Amino acid sequence: MTALADGWPPLSTGERSVAIEVLVHGPLSRAELARRLDLSAGSLTRLTKPLLESGLLVEVPDAGSPAEVRQGRPSQPLDVVAESRAFLGFKITSDMVYGVVTTLRSEVVARLDRPLTTHDPDRVADVVAELTAELTAAHPAVAGIGIGVGGRVENRTVVADSVFLDWYDVPLAALVEERTGLRVVVENDVNALVEAESWFGAGRGLDRFAVLTIGAGLGYGLVSGGRRIPSSEDGMGIGRRWIVNPNGPLTPDGERGSAISLLTIPSIRYQIHAATGHDLTYDEILARAVAGDPMAARVIDEAARALGTLVAQIANFAMPEKILLAGEGVGLVAAAGGAVEESILANRHPLADPVNLETKVSDFHDWARGAAVLAIQVLVLGAADGRDQQHGP
Repeated sequence: MTALADGWPPLSTGERSVAIEVLVHGPLSRAELARRLDLSAGSLTRLTKPLLESGLLVEVPDAGSPAEVRQGRPSQPLDVVAESRAFLGFKITSDMVYGVVTTLRSEVVARLDRPLTTHDPDRVADVVAELTAELTAAHPAVAGIGIGVGGRVENRTVVADSVFLDWYDVPLAALVEERTGLRVVVENDVNALVEAESWFGAGRGLDRFAVLTIGAGLGYGLVSGGRRIPSSEDGMGIGRRWIVNPNGPLTPDGERGSAISLLTIPSIRYQIHAATGHDLTYDEILARAVAGDPMAARVIDEAARALGTLVAQIANFAMPEKILLAGEGVGLVAAAGGAVEESILANRHPLADPVNLETKVSDFHDWARGAAVLAIQVLVLGAADGRDQQHGP
C-alpha cells in the first residue's frame, strides 16, 4: 500500500470508517463515535491511535457531556483540523477552467478561473498547471488535486469519452501530475458533485439521496445506504435515453422528446432560434417567458413539465429522502415553478408523501468543489469508491 497525501499512512477499513465519521460529523466524543460505528471502547482506541499519531485526527477541548462527567471520565472530542491541508478542485468546461482551493472539510477559501482557447489535452493540462501554481503560491499546504469533467472517466485517471471536449482516452491525471508534481484524481463531474453534497451538503446524514443536474447536459446520481451508487453508465449522458414526451421537440442531433431535447440549455436555445431566428441566451429566454412572450413561455412550460416528470419518476422509483436539483439551468424553477409542481403531482400517487425537492442555485465553482472532495476522499482517506466504508474494525 502506498502512502496517502502528504505523508499520511494508508488507512485500514476500520480506520477509514472512523476518519470519515469524524470528518463529516465531527467533533465527536469517543462515546458518540463508538455508538455511531457500533464499536467497543477497545476497538475504537485501537483504530483511533494511528489516526491521532499521524495527525489526521486531533483531540479538541470540551467540557464533556453530563453522562461522561458523572462516570468520572470526561472525554475530549475527536476532530480534524480543517485548515491543516488544502485541496485544489477544477471543473473543466468547453470554454473555461474553474478552480477552487478548499479545506479538509471542503470549505472554499479561494477561486481562480481561466478561459480555454483550445481543447488540446496538453494545453488544457498547461492551463490547469498554471492555475495550480497561482493557487498554491497563496495556499502552499496542498495535498492533492481533483478534476471534474463532463463525460466518462476510467480508473479516475483517464477521460475515456467527453463530447464537450471532443476527448477520447486522454490520460488527464498523468498530464497534470507531470506538470504539478501533485497527485491527481479525475472523475465525472456529476459523480464528484454527488459525493460533495452527500458528505458536506444537502445530502449530509441522509441514507437515500438523489441529485439531478440540468444545464449544458443532464446528470443524475443516487446515494443509497449512505453511499453513491456507481454505474458503468456514468458519464454516458442519461438524458438521451430518458424519453419524457415522444411527441416532444427535436434536438440539433435529431432526438425527439428526450429529457435532453426538452431540458438542456442548448436544446432550449435551439428551439427558440428555430422558431424565431433569434439567438437568445438562456437567461433572456427565461425573462421573456416570465414576461409572457408566447414562444418563450411555451418552450419553458414544456421544459418545466419535463422537469416535474423526471423528479416524480425519481421519487417513485428511487424513493429518496431528498432530491437536489442543481446546475446552471436551475433558473427554470424560478421562472416556471408552478408548472414543475403540477407535473410532479400529476405523476405521483395522490396519497404519496410530498417530494422533498431542494433547488441549489450554483455555479461552476460548486462543481470544482466537488472535484476537491474527490481528492479528499481518494488521496487522504484512500476511499476507492465514494464513502467506501464498513462500520466496524
